[in-house]
Amino acid sequence: MMDMKFLMILILGVGFMFVFTAFQTMCNIEKTILDSISQEDESFKGEGYTSLAIIYLFFSLSNWLAPSFISFTGPRVAMVVGALTYTAFMITFMFPSTVLLYVGSAVLGLGASITWTGQGTYLARCSESSTISRNSGVFWALLQCSMFIGNLFVYYQFQDKTRIDKETRNLVIGVLTLIAVLGIVFLAALRYMADNAEHDNELEQKHTGCGQAMYALKSAGQLFFTKKMLLLSLAFFYTGLELSFFSGVFGSAIGFTTKIAETPKEIVGLVGICIGAGEVFGGGLFGILGNKTTRYGRDPIVIAGYVMHMVAFFMTFINLPNSAPFKDTTDISYLDPPSATIALICAFLLGLGDACFNTQIYSMLGGEYVNNAVGAFALFKFTQSVAAAISFFYSSHFGLYVQLGILVVTGTIGTIAFVFVEWGFKRQHREQEALEK
Repeated sequence: MMDMKFLMILILGVGFMFVFTAFQTMCNIEKTILDSISQEDESFKGEGYTSLAIIYLFFSLSNWLAPSFISFTGPRVAMVVGALTYTAFMITFMFPSTVLLYVGSAVLGLGASITWTGQGTYLARCSESSTISRNSGVFWALLQCSMFIGNLFVYYQFQDKTRIDKETRNLVIGVLTLIAVLGIVFLAALRYMADNAEHDNELEQKHTGCGQAMYALKSAGQLFFTKKMLLLSLAFFYTGLELSFFSGVFGSAIGFTTKIAETPKEIVGLVGICIGAGEVFGGGLFGILGNKTTRYGRDPIVIAGYVMHMVAFFMTFINLPNSAPFKDTTDISYLDPPSATIALICAFLLGLGDACFNTQIYSMLGGEYVNNAVGAFALFKFTQSVAAAISFFYSSHFGLYVQLGILVVTGTIGTIAFVFVEWGFKRQHREQEALEK
């Protein structure tokens, strides 16, 4: 008989898979969609990178309030409410309006904070120290299956199209919206999971109402300024930059590189599929090898992810032109013509490397910060979303090569910081085991 907690992990993963089939696919094609709207309606001034920047700006700011919200509602209700904002954001694309787009982006940012903090909290409640790595990997693999479903559909719909017409656009948005609603149904089916952690017991027993919310906020603030969390924040920051790069910039840059294929827009869907393949492979692998990663540590996996990303950044540097993130261009980089095959290999490496970082961060937060899981996951998403907002703001101004340089520097710093923290926890566990003997 399947363990109830693991069943809830599966339902959680499927729910997020459907919600993010809609959102991640839209992130991948948003720039392309908005450019097609602008060509039809000159009064429409919505800009894809600006929309994404607003999402992550509000996401980052509201993460400080997420623990307080979850202290009232619990993680299940928080995830359902947050998922509704993702659905509302999808619907705004059916009614092109610059104001509506940016308001929808802000509302989604608010909802994203409680969605992801609720998810991390629920994952921790369904896990033990011996199962957190497995559960993190399984959840991540299910979540990233969203890259297949949405992008396969987009690839089929965008095939042989140099411009995305209104009929195609509305069909894609309508289907993605229905898929998001299906995800909400799964999230609503999750069962209540009690939290046995000392911190949360203290929170529930000693504080109620506004006092409970303020205690959750204060606790998160205190945790943020600890040495280990400040170091981890450097790794969190990098994951935000690379997330915004592969979800919003990389696919658009390939679609705008006209020499990469006869119809470069259809390759955007394949890019999302390859990113998803890397994510699912990584999440599934770490789910299967969960016990071994717990035994040997998380640092080898994060270092492997770092190497994969550096290889992908170098290959992107020699393959795509500097002007690729902005608009259709006939420019070239070091390869003439640019290679679609290399671009798809880079996409797979970006996805696999991202899985390396995120599954191990989830494992660390759920395993080492079990007494304050709500605060730990809120801080992770706060730092990550600040970085993503910054990245989407500068993506409108910096060329591809500057963006790649920023990723190389922050990736190196973030990886070193994560390894130092992991070594600290290993040393702490060894000392604890010695005392118990």
